[in-house]
Amino acid sequence: MSPAIDPEQLYRVLRTPDVVDPVLLVHFDGWVDAGRGARTAIRHISNVTGAEKLAEFDTESLLDYRAHRPTLHIVNGINADIDWPVIELAAGRDSDDRDVLILSGSEPDHNWRSFVEAVVGLGKRFGVRRLVSLGAYPAAVPHTRSTRLTITSPTPELVRANQAGATLEVPAGMAAAIEAAFTSAGIASLSLWAQVPHYIAAAPYPAAALSLIEGLDDAAGISIDGGDLSEHALTIRNQLDALIAEDEDHAQTIAQLERHHDEFDSGGISAEGTLAISEELGAQFERFLRDQDDAATPDPSEGDVVDGDPE
Repeated sequence: MSPAIDPEQLYRVLRTPDVVDPVLLVHFDGWVDAGRGARTAIRHISNVTGAEKLAEFDTESLLDYRAHRPTLHIVNGINADIDWPVIELAAGRDSDDRDVLILSGSEPDHNWRSFVEAVVGLGKRFGVRRLVSLGAYPAAVPHTRSTRLTITSPTPELVRANQAGATLEVPAGMAAAIEAAFTSAGIASLSLWAQVPHYIAAAPYPAAALSLIEGLDDAAGISIDGGDLSEHALTIRNQLDALIAEDEDHAQTIAQLERHHDEFDSGGISAEGTLAISEELGAQFERFLRDQDDAATPDPSEGDVVDGDPE
């Protein structure tokens, strides 16, 4: 067994901004994220808050590079550069000039307990008042309805569940470990989850990202401008509607999902019994959204990712 690592050796603080009662937002690539909802949301938030890196973690001690391989950039046959995976803590400000910290990057493979202690230490150092991790999961919901949000937390008072009485045993992600540690340290912590239609969960779904961003106001008092995400989500919605209208069977299936969704919201049915949707329809949606994503992705030579881009 490898010896325990001193948590303070896992990171390097680059600067010490004067932040006041910040909220810490967390998302790690590689964890549950249907429709890339959380990834899109955290990147959008980083852009619009003007977040700047204030600490970086030692990925040599935290990551398996065979699972998180660096990206090699080849230009005209020349190996131009290598981008290594990172785990970073950044700081920005929301629309109301409130401080926001953002922890993002690849989910660690090694030294979880030491990493958790390191994050808690940084949280105390910068006076974090609340931690919110972002995620998205596939659910039996239609894209024609507003995206539902679910809250899970170690603290019962913070929970807003969509499945009354549900008891589950699932693999835990790093965010859950951090939440538990922050709660033990007396810092309120929760996860905000967006429900993504399960038939398009493998493709980019900007409506999920927009819902997460809007939900941060109630969950943590953070106000973030949705920017181009709203327009992009509406465009995808309209084009999906047109695709469905071309096939009566697909339209009937979506209508069933709508009835299930609306009846649940009215308290008429239980959450049990997920409606199945045809593999053909799911494959069509995934291909469609991937095509839209490819068309919207900017040329890397043109600079950073633009605000609202689903990548």
